[in-house]
Order: sequence, then C-alpha cells, then structure tokens
Amino acid sequence: SGTCPCHVCQWTMAEALPYLPRMTDRRSARFLDRTTPPHILTLVFLAGLSALSMTLFVPSLANMSVHFATDYAVMQLSVAAYLLVNACLHIVIGPASDRFGRRPILLISTIGFLLATIGCLFAPTIEIFLGFRMAQGVIVSGIVLSRAIVRDLFPQREAAAMIGYVTMGMAVAPMIGPVIGGFLDELLGWQASFVLLFGLGVLVLICCYLDLGETAHARPTSMRQQLTAYPMLFKSRRFWAYGLLMASASGAFFAYLGGAPYVGSEFYGLGPADVGFYFGVSAFGYMSGNFLAGKLSIRSGVNRMIVWGAAIGLIGPLGSMVLISNGVEHPIGFFGFAILLGVGNGMLLPNATAGMLSIYPRLAGTASGVGGALMIGGGAGLSALSGSLLNAESGPYPVISIMLASAAGALVLSLLLLRLEARTAD
Repeated sequence: SGTCPCHVCQWTMAEALPYLPRMTDRRSARFLDRTTPPHILTLVFLAGLSALSMTLFVPSLANMSVHFATDYAVMQLSVAAYLLVNACLHIVIGPASDRFGRRPILLISTIGFLLATIGCLFAPTIEIFLGFRMAQGVIVSGIVLSRAIVRDLFPQREAAAMIGYVTMGMAVAPMIGPVIGGFLDELLGWQASFVLLFGLGVLVLICCYLDLGETAHARPTSMRQQLTAYPMLFKSRRFWAYGLLMASASGAFFAYLGGAPYVGSEFYGLGPADVGFYFGVSAFGYMSGNFLAGKLSIRSGVNRMIVWGAAIGLIGPLGSMVLISNGVEHPIGFFGFAILLGVGNGMLLPNATAGMLSIYPRLAGTASGVGGALMIGGGAGLSALSGSLLNAESGPYPVISIMLASAAGALVLSLLLLRLEARTAD
C-alpha cells in the first residue's frame, strides 16, 4: 500500500503492479506456446539473427568489392551503413514496442528483414545492394526487444544474469558466423551467406509467431505521447552514464569489426576462411564474458561487474599494441588479444544494459532503444573511421589505436559511474 519507497517515481502500488516481475509465470514457459512467457531459445534466436547478419559476410568483403567493381572502403559501408540504420531504428523501436507491444514489432521487422535479404541477393549494382543492406537493419529489433522482454520479467540483478545468458547464446552467432561465411564464400560465393540469412530469418519468424506472447502491457497513449518519455530519460545522469559507457565499450569492438577483415587479408595475407576463423576465435571471448556475467552478476552486483569488465577489456588492445610494436608479425598478435576485449565487453554490456533499463522499468523498451542508439551510432562512426584510415602503409595501428582509446574511455566512465551510483545510494 502507499507509494513506491524510492520517493522518485511516486507510483501507488496499484499503478506499479503491472510492471512487477512475474516470477511464477516465467518458470512455466513452454517452447512454441505463446500463451506462456517466451522461451529463452526464442530470445536467443531473435538476438542471434541480428548479430549474425552483422558479421556473417564480413570475410567476403574483399571478394564482394571485386564483384561490384568498387573500392574496399565503399564495400565496407555495408557494415557502417547497416550500423547507422540500426542506431536510427533503436530510437523508434523502443518506444513503439512500449506503445504497441513487443510481439507485433518483432513480427513486422522480421518480415522486413526477409524482403531486404532477397534484395541483397539480386542487387545488380553496389548502390542497390547498399540500399537493401541498410534495410536489413530492421532486424535490430531482435536485440532491442529481447533485452526489454527480459526486463519485463526479471528484477535488475536477475535481469543482468539473464541478459548475460541470452547474449552468451547470441555470441555463438558472430563467433561461428564469420567461419561459416568464409567457407561459404570459398565454396559457393558471397551470395551463399545471404541465402543462409534468409533461411534463418524464416526459422526466427516461425519461432516468434508460435512462441512469443506479449510481455509488455499496452499503453493507452499515442506514439507521440510515448516519445515524450525521452526528456525523462535525458534528465537522468545515471541513464547517460550507462549509455555512454556502453557506447565507449562497444566502440572498441566495432572498430575491430570495421578494420579486422582488411588487416587479415592485406597485412597477414589470409583468405576469407582464415579471416573468419580468427574472427570467430576472438568472438569466443565475448561468449566467455557473458557466461561470467550470468554466473557472477547476482552475487557481485551490476556496477562491480562493469568495472571488472572495463579493466579486462582494456588489456586486449593494449597487449596487441605492445606485441605488434615489438615486431610480432603473426596474426595472433592482432586477433588473439581481441579475446580479452570480448571477455571484458561480455561482462560489462549485460550489466550496463540491466542497470540502464532499471532506471525507469515502465520505459524499458524506450531506454533500450535510446541506449542502443548511442551504442550502435557510435559504433557505426568508429567502424567507418577504422576502415577509412587503413592503407598499405599504415599497418594495423589505426585500428588498434581506436580500440585502445575506446576501451580506455570505457574504464574511465565505469569508475565515474561507480562514484555516481554511490552518491545516489547515499
């Protein structure tokens, strides 16, 4: 009875009741039964398809630039432009799902992804391909809303653990995706990767339709009124702290994503399959970090895990810089230390996401969208910058330098966040 004890939101318990975690409901989840809470496999598939579409064809970029008779820098826009569209859609998808529900947004976006994938397969020119490739970005709803759905059903610390498990499963996709994409390119050509994406998109659509019931309560407001929630988020220093921290930490990975294929093929002479292999090995670190987040977040706390993750993530690019500066010419000097960057981000990002979504639980979708826009938008810029600075004379130093600066920024922001949270608690 009474109002919320935090004295901030000033909800009555009757107003807060629809947003309280439904602990008994989630334990009764049955796969492919949308009358029960969604199964974790469906959430993994949704988030995994979005992650896979980002990296599956990355080992083919060099061959695709030959196919479309364009420069690598132009071909690399298929990654950077995709991320830019992702960032823009984050802003819309979050509040739209708070207004209309998670389920209809996910079904519509998955169908849009399938149509865009067909366009990529049959695009006659680089301009048309890039247009359809940007349209594929609509599948980012899988990442945005899988996190929001978890927050619909779990309190903060359990949400951090569950997001860790979901993204651990999601990390399998980018881990094995470049390996599969590299082999598909060598055996069947770059188009085979998009055929695979289409088939997986159909599978995700079926799972989404049969298994995903609605987890967000409908709002009796217009979309315009829903967007007015943004000022509430923007006034929160904690929201900006979490959002900028996520942007800085993930920026190191996106810089790696934009430059690693060129570094592997041009500086180390690796073929598409080998680039995919090294890319997959480094992604193993992210899955390991997600596993640690799932195991340790409830016991250690969200903010402590964030600081640990930022510190471990900084060791990765720092180690690469030291080895390569001292003349190590093996690819492991560049790709190997990216494992530590992945471990750090795997620990940091699920906890930062849970912390950000817990500021205003009734705006979980909106917060996920805006925070994701900060993260992906910054990543798109760093990915494009990373690809544009590379040339025959530069070596891998531009990529490593951007990764190092971004990871160092994440550590500084994590310490500032820890101080801010301590003040808030006081």
